[in-house]
Amino acid sequence: MLKKIIIALVAVSFIVLQSFNLKKSAKPNVILIFMDDMGYGDLSSYGATGYSTPNIDRIGHEGARLTNFLAAQAVCSASRAALLTGCYPNRIGITGALFPNSPIGLNADETTLAEMFKEAGYSTGMIGKWHLGDHEDFSPLNNGFDQFYGLPYSNDMWPVDFGGHAITDTTNYRYKAFPPLFLLDGKEKVKEVKTLDDQAELVGDYTNHALSFIKKKKDKPFFLYLAHSMPHVPIAVSSKFKGKSEQGIFGDMMMEIDHSVGEIMSSLKANGLEENTIVIFTSDNGPWLTFGNHAGSSGGFREGKQVSFEGGMRVPCLIRWPEKIKPGTIFNKLSSTIDLFPTLVEASGGTLPNNKIDGVNLLPALTENSSLTPRSQFYYYYGSNNLEAVREGNWKLILPHPGLTYKDTPFGHDGQMGMPKRGHQYEMQLFNLNTDPGEEYDLKDQFPEVVSSLLKLAEEARADLGDDLSKMKGQNVRPAGKIQAK
Repeated sequence: MLKKIIIALVAVSFIVLQSFNLKKSAKPNVILIFMDDMGYGDLSSYGATGYSTPNIDRIGHEGARLTNFLAAQAVCSASRAALLTGCYPNRIGITGALFPNSPIGLNADETTLAEMFKEAGYSTGMIGKWHLGDHEDFSPLNNGFDQFYGLPYSNDMWPVDFGGHAITDTTNYRYKAFPPLFLLDGKEKVKEVKTLDDQAELVGDYTNHALSFIKKKKDKPFFLYLAHSMPHVPIAVSSKFKGKSEQGIFGDMMMEIDHSVGEIMSSLKANGLEENTIVIFTSDNGPWLTFGNHAGSSGGFREGKQVSFEGGMRVPCLIRWPEKIKPGTIFNKLSSTIDLFPTLVEASGGTLPNNKIDGVNLLPALTENSSLTPRSQFYYYYGSNNLEAVREGNWKLILPHPGLTYKDTPFGHDGQMGMPKRGHQYEMQLFNLNTDPGEEYDLKDQFPEVVSSLLKLAEEARADLGDDLSKMKGQNVRPAGKIQAK
């Protein structure tokens, strides 16, 4: 009798152990939350004041907080193309921000994160701002996503101004005669976004769709890409959060975003998915500073959106994966949104694309050996494929180029746009970001050998990706997608 009991206990133990191992080895779910124009200083854990973001900060407290993380380019469409393909955006023909009725979009020949996940057996969904071509040829549904609910492009591309008033003067380049703005469910227009009250519903609407997706897809691995439309202007907040912060509507809106993240984390726990879900929270570029109190903070870094200084490029990034990443990890190595693609390939057991990509795998450094340095170099491109800076370690060389500056320019207020200076001529400057993260002290005369080395790196970038300022065409650039003739 005792022998039978022992055999039974061994069998049960084996089954339990096998079940435990299967659970541990299951493919992780992935939720990627991508903010719009959220700066380095816009979370409590990165120095924000006047409001708190405890739910977002929790991702970093229970996982990793990246402090040297760069957007691929300091503007919307380019940054999103890079996130989804692991490429510098100019490598795949996407630069700047695409406008409504754009004749180009993400090329179908590029492999997106969603397509990689689908090949690895995942369900895929996208909620929020797409902005990689609004023609149906470029739909998220044609780029690996099983379902899509959100806006085709930025929430300011509508026939009213940033304050929600009808546009009468279209001479300003920002106040073009845009078509009506519609929320899409798949490829179908389901609701027009007409007013700031409509904008105020977006965070809650996106969150509800995200919660529904998690609940429906909980029984198999899933990838959810939640791309919030804010804090890109116009910002708006629901009545539940209005007046809750000490920083006006911007702080109120950030508190609502934080609540959204809390709802998502609670849903993961309720559905038994908390331990084996990778949650990533980051932003497409730095703050659009010209909007003053309706813009965020660059956290002390120089300049903001549309500029290749750190204020436009360096953004928060928090990654939580309890099964792999130790709580409280601080990752201060150079990294970028282009690195998330190969990192998630490794995490999911997926396959890298056949086309060349630029990202590097961060996972070994995040989970096994923090002394590893996955990335040592970075190219700062902007505009029509202009190489504006290069970086090696903590050394950053600004190359001569015209560009925008917010310095000594009037900021807007309460939704009105200020007037940044365009066509400002930047000269060659060398900065050590370790001792001078604000990029204030030019060291090119003290370190000519560093300048020489970085100029060689710039020539490598130009040979690879081109540089329109130098009229140099890259050898490895692929075209954007074009609308197919019917």
